Amino acid sequence: MELSNLRPAEGSKHSDAFRRGRGHGSGNGKTAGKGHKGQKARSGAPRPGFEGGQMPLYRRLPKRGFTNRNTKVIVGINVEALERFDNDAVVTVETLMESGIVKNPRDGVKILGNGELTKKLTVKVNAFSEGAKAKIEAAGGNAEVI
Repeated sequence: MELSNLRPAEGSKHSDAFRRGRGHGSGNGKTAGKGHKGQKARSGAPRPGFEGGQMPLYRRLPKRGFTNRNTKVIVGINVEALERFDNDAVVTVETLMESGIVKNPRDGVKILGNGELTKKLTVKVNAFSEGAKAKIEAAGGNAEVI
């Protein structure tokens, strides 16, 4: 199950066209689902996050740093993960996904130099560390940046 597959339970959601406060025969008359009296029963109830004049939580907590909107998320794969491919195979982002090494390539895949490689492979990904490139070429393979 993924987040994109989530659905509310059957019968738990009402349509927005539901008419509230149209008599007790409708099943939602009298107080129209607002309960009896109190601030939340009135019109002009406070905005979300309002704490009755107390300094709200989102202002009490310290603010630190920022999130860069232009950052890229690169998935790192070690050279030892390429050992499962056959000799003389062409390794691309698609083949890495098919073999289950990479689930979501995000903004790119980078090969890192941890581990040993004994097979001759042609590797075509977004980036290589210097150590990984040296190990792939030392095994007789080829490292191509796409």
